[in-house]
Amino acid sequence: MRKIGLDIGDKRIGVAVSDISGVIANSRETYTRRSNGLDMQYFYDLAKKEGADAFVLGLPINMDGTRGERVDICEEYGRKLGEKTGLPIFFQDERLTTVYAERMLIEADVRRDKRKQIIDKVAACIILQSFLDSKKMSN
Repeated sequence: MRKIGLDIGDKRIGVAVSDISGVIANSRETYTRRSNGLDMQYFYDLAKKEGADAFVLGLPINMDGTRGERVDICEEYGRKLGEKTGLPIFFQDERLTTVYAERMLIEADVRRDKRKQIIDKVAACIILQSFLDSKKMSN
């Protein structure tokens, strides 16, 4: 079954979806946040449409390995999303994903204004792919 990866931000949420076999992550979209209720409904509907069996959320751990306020916010979002959808929520360390996504886009010669529009969904793709790869390695 498919997994949906999310890179949670204050204004936008990057979205990625795995292939049916759960091997390859594909960036999907950058969702603009509206309200918690509307956001939860949107992701509930997306999970149904995609046939997803879980969500993977990036966990913004500090570079030194400590947990900050953003980690608590992300975990709370995950808890609410799990309650709304009834699906399991997994968390994936997202340290440096945005930096890596930015580098990838620069190397691909993507213009700065375009990078800003797609960086969140690329980061979500990296988060989801990291999760999928870690599951492959543990099997």
